[in-house]
Amino acid sequence: MYTARSHKVFSLTHIQTFLAAGVLCLLSVASLAESTVAKPIPAVQISQTEHSTKINGKQVQYNVIAGDHHILDDEGQPKANIYSTAYFRTNTKNNQRPVLFIFNGGPGSSSVWLHMGIFGPKRVVLPSDGERVGAPPYVLADNPKSLLDIADMVFIDPPGTGYSKALGKYTGKDFWGVKEDAVIMSDFVRAFTRKHNLFNRPKYLAGESYGTTRAGAMVKELQSGWGSLDLSGVMLISSIVDFATGDFHPGNDLPFVTFLPTYAATAWYHKAIDRSRFPELAPFIEEVRQFALNEYATVLLKGSMASPTERNSVIKQLQRFTGLSERFLQQSDLRINEYQFMKEVLRDRDLRVGRLDSRYLGEDADKVGYSFAADPSGYAIDGAYTALINQYMRDDLAVNRDERYHILNGKVFGAWNWLYERNARSQGYMNVTPFIAQGMRENKDFRVFVGNGYYDLATPFFATEHSMSHHGIDTNRVTMKYYEAGHMMYIHEPSLIALSDDIRAFLNAQ
Repeated sequence: MYTARSHKVFSLTHIQTFLAAGVLCLLSVASLAESTVAKPIPAVQISQTEHSTKINGKQVQYNVIAGDHHILDDEGQPKANIYSTAYFRTNTKNNQRPVLFIFNGGPGSSSVWLHMGIFGPKRVVLPSDGERVGAPPYVLADNPKSLLDIADMVFIDPPGTGYSKALGKYTGKDFWGVKEDAVIMSDFVRAFTRKHNLFNRPKYLAGESYGTTRAGAMVKELQSGWGSLDLSGVMLISSIVDFATGDFHPGNDLPFVTFLPTYAATAWYHKAIDRSRFPELAPFIEEVRQFALNEYATVLLKGSMASPTERNSVIKQLQRFTGLSERFLQQSDLRINEYQFMKEVLRDRDLRVGRLDSRYLGEDADKVGYSFAADPSGYAIDGAYTALINQYMRDDLAVNRDERYHILNGKVFGAWNWLYERNARSQGYMNVTPFIAQGMRENKDFRVFVGNGYYDLATPFFATEHSMSHHGIDTNRVTMKYYEAGHMMYIHEPSLIALSDDIRAFLNAQ
């Protein structure tokens, strides 16, 4: 029952609610207006320096142009600043030198790894045997295996990484997605080509990890339609171009097959299996390949229709190849994902192996579970690359900024849009291999180089072999190479030398 007093209170309460709602509405409008107001456009910063070094036995003189590029939208307004480091050899008269557009992956990684690991004239020197480095000082050295003697190079940091960022009314999320990223990175390649008049030079895209996905998507953006910018090819380092081969989801048995040879290589390296029959890695891996493609794949496909004899035979082979116990294999229904393997293969030693490079070992506080605390092959090398890229920019390239150079930005990955038109990861699996195949069909000179690490549990080599064997890829124009290291195989000195020589031979064969 309402009295006059209760009615008055009721009315005031509603008035207060309406006023509060109005204030919130005004604040929301103000916030919306503030968010859509274009931010001030910072001035372009560019540094140009001259250098000389010896590469592949030759004295090479070169310029470095390190700095910003404002990419414009359809109205001619800056939408993104792309930071790049470009190397141009100056003591040569060859005006047909290839130009390499180079980037890493993540999504959310700067180009530091390929820049300071293999391609650039300076490199971070790390132990080759999977030993973790500690605190500074670290070693930065001349790189006599750089490709600068035969190719000019442009290292690109996508928006949200390095010093690259959205400008004006745009935000990072406008560029954080498979399609969005391919568009802005292709816009940069076109803008850089115009600025430096590189139209008639052979051009390659070189990417590592997700950078190989990016390269595939960029092939479609650059080569499709009229006014295309035709490429001489792509170089895929530790590639993932079809996510069906690498994503462990219920109902997708393919990754269990494609990861098995890397599991076996890891067990072989750490002597978790009997190596007396296979003292050499390559013939051992070939036997695992054949088992994975035939007996193992067949039993996985059959599921509960497989007979006990078939299952037991597969379990015994899996135990022989991986060192995992027959009980564990039985309990896992013959299906082991990468994180289970990383924790289980050396559990009897209280050690877990690395994901990016399974040669690396680490200890987790949780000794009984399968949780992924941190990747020992990540924290083993991250500090050295972070310190030395910053020092190198300041000491050698005259780049001295107060803002942070983002090595790897987790915000980018967390906000990533995996949809690419109808080929949507959320509705299936992202796959850019058909774009590469189309690029090969439409361009007779288009070639593919693929570099694989045997100990890479992030992008396993057998998964890449599967991708390159499907979707219409012309395998006659694919060069596949393998190295006894992991995801960043160039931190392993023998693999660095071999990878550099293999890429050099690939470029010289154009």
